[in-house]
Amino acid sequence: MGNDDRNAPHGDGDSGVPSGAELARMEHTAHQRSHRFRAWLHRRHPAVRITYRVLIAVLGALVIAIGLIIVPLPGPGWLIVFGGLAILATEFAWARRLAHWLKRQLDRFWAWWKARRARKRAEKAARRAAGLA
Repeated sequence: MGNDDRNAPHGDGDSGVPSGAELARMEHTAHQRSHRFRAWLHRRHPAVRITYRVLIAVLGALVIAIGLIIVPLPGPGWLIVFGGLAILATEFAWARRLAHWLKRQLDRFWAWWKARRARKRAEKAARRAAGLA
């Protein structure tokens, strides 16, 4: 058998989860492959590029539409919508800008929500302390 690394455990013991270094290497490899694919695509006939962009647009719009249909139901509706936006952002600058704007708005909302929760907890603790003192 010898030194076959294919069956060796990844990351932390027998869990099968890759370590941080392995994840970074895998991400770097995926980025390189994506870059090579895009370079190949750019060298091809314009019809190939246009077809690819149309396919990405249709796929992204379809995923967003499915997500919007699922939003009222319990489950990951908004997550699917954002996934569709991420698909569009791979090819379209407007979708990339929209995704960044939405992320900033979501970060602002979570900061507001956490501050509000902390304030309410502090007020509740103050009322309890005043009632007990």
